[in-house]
Amino acid sequence: MLRAVRYLLGSPGASGFGSRSTAEEVTRDLGATTAIITGATSGIGAETARVLAKRGARVVIPARSAKAAEDVRARIVAECPAADVLVLPLDLSSLASVRAFADRFLALGLPLHLLINNAGKFSHGQLALSEDGVEMTFATNYLGHFLLTKLLAGRMAETAAATGVQGRIVNVSSSVHGWFAGDWAEYLHLVTRRKIPYDATQAYAVSKLANVLHTRELAARLQEMGANVTVNCVHPGIVRTRLNRDRDGVLTDLVFLLLSKLLKTIPQAAATTCYVAAHPRVAGVSGRYFADCNEALPSPAATDRHETARLWRVSEAIIDGCTSTGQPQQDCTTAPLLRFLPAQTQSQAGAASSPRRRAC
Repeated sequence: MLRAVRYLLGSPGASGFGSRSTAEEVTRDLGATTAIITGATSGIGAETARVLAKRGARVVIPARSAKAAEDVRARIVAECPAADVLVLPLDLSSLASVRAFADRFLALGLPLHLLINNAGKFSHGQLALSEDGVEMTFATNYLGHFLLTKLLAGRMAETAAATGVQGRIVNVSSSVHGWFAGDWAEYLHLVTRRKIPYDATQAYAVSKLANVLHTRELAARLQEMGANVTVNCVHPGIVRTRLNRDRDGVLTDLVFLLLSKLLKTIPQAAATTCYVAAHPRVAGVSGRYFADCNEALPSPAATDRHETARLWRVSEAIIDGCTSTGQPQQDCTTAPLLRFLPAQTQSQAGAASSPRRRAC
């Protein structure tokens, strides 16, 4: 209850910031910093790129649409003529594209201080699979970022060691991660095989749960490596958009007034990402979940150490399977998932896939 009141009032938390703080308010000069921001062609990502560039960071914008990325770059440079903004192609739903982007970036020889895994999608239609046979929401929101981070973590560790400046990875999740109840691997297996109806909200929640689980496991692994790199995840909040009304009236006006207090502007929604990526108060903090520029508690399912490790193993198995040749597209996902399902589910899936014997 107290948290809800603070949110509505925009009251600052322990960090000194709150739900009404903006990205510009929580950042300061970044100096010679290089940041990669996925999903920076619109919305929260574009605002994050604008603010970090304004604070002096070199910003790399990976994008499927070169035109959309160039438009963002042009707007940033128009506001900040000295801004250094680089555009490179990337389709996060394609593991081959992720590898190609990483190769291009690493070949530039640039340092890397910040990696902001912001891109996300919500599928409003029916089930769609990526070119690698992975459910599209999971592929875009989580798996592509998992591989991207894996490929760039070495450069981040090298940069931190050479400069003495701690590297930071930010995974943009959502409070929706707490909406999923069940076994995420079983869900992905069943929905990919079309054994259960596709539910876009459930798929989105699974991908956002994966973001939080990934954050906790990666934090532990970075610490074991001795890398001076942290990773945290954030809930940006729900963004205010233009709302269309069919008719006017006192009741309608009241409803829209209440909604306006719950929703954030884009500068406010980008604040938590920028705070975790750049504020000195977050130095040395890793494996945590933030909302409204303050540390918060994720769902219980997102803190299960067994599940963080299982997701990592499944993710690596999918990536390795999709990289190998001669394997059917869908099998590079379903085979690893099946291997890590609960024993009872494995036996049921095995029985369902076994050919039936003909009666004598």
